[in-house]
Amino acid sequence: MDILAAEAAASALRTVDYERKGLDALADAIANGLSDPFAKAAILLKQTAGHVIVSGVGKSGHVGTKIAATFASTGTPAFFVHPAEANHGDMGMISQNDAVLALSWSGESSELTALVAYTRRFAIPLIAITAGRQSSLALAADIALILPKADEACPHGLAPTTSTTMQLALGDALAIALLEMRGFSETDFRVYHPGGKLGALLSHVEDIMHCGDRMPLVRLGTRVPEAIMVLSQKRFGCVGVLDEAGRLSGIITDGDLARHLSRDLSGLSVQDIMTTEPKTVRPNMLVSSALALLNKHNISALMVVDDERRPVGIVHFHDFLRVGAA
Repeated sequence: MDILAAEAAASALRTVDYERKGLDALADAIANGLSDPFAKAAILLKQTAGHVIVSGVGKSGHVGTKIAATFASTGTPAFFVHPAEANHGDMGMISQNDAVLALSWSGESSELTALVAYTRRFAIPLIAITAGRQSSLALAADIALILPKADEACPHGLAPTTSTTMQLALGDALAIALLEMRGFSETDFRVYHPGGKLGALLSHVEDIMHCGDRMPLVRLGTRVPEAIMVLSQKRFGCVGVLDEAGRLSGIITDGDLARHLSRDLSGLSVQDIMTTEPKTVRPNMLVSSALALLNKHNISALMVVDDERRPVGIVHFHDFLRVGAA
């Protein structure tokens, strides 16, 4: 590693160390006094009938847009309003059913003055996230979440780094507290995240499984050559074996066949070589959980069964790839 590369790596470590210390200070603050106003803020936001309006300027504003997005995606209706735009008409986006969450490290951002005054005039709940305990913002707010002082990672102490990390962490903490208060489930999460890999992982197995004639199934007593023909035709790398009641009794995979190649397969029935008690999933299992099961047991397909252990579908690793979950 040359000198420039070594200096860059050392700088990265210093930055992370500064920000880690900031998060440690935040955790200590929550354990020693900040927990009470934090809990009050979370309860107030949960009880808000309208939206949570997040606002801030500069880097605090950028953090605020992320906090608003996290709120909105986890069951708390929210959006970001820039204080400058609020001063020129967007104040009308804020109703008396809303609550305002304002971010300012110093608590003296002049751009927030009109917005703060608006909340006071119309009795709109105001929560402040600031490090300025005696600042204008903190003193005006109904609830002030006071961040501990911490050194910025910037060697000049100027560029917001540690401070914005702490703001973001506290915003995330509020969002997760609200998520838990609301009992926001994985199914609810999918409603707000229908696209991309996350949406795919939050789908259910029944959304991607193959059903009906596509399922590779044979009955107990079927000769192995016939089962091999079904396995080859269906192309899932396995074939399920059913008992007299139509319940899944076992499975034969490519691996099972390979392990018995030294035997005369033409003279065997499926029960002679099948794997009993194969791994199965239910139709309502999350795709993410089913994929984890495939990976854990290093298998390529899963039979989908109902409460009576009757096969209703099959999913293959290729299906997870097809929907973008893997």
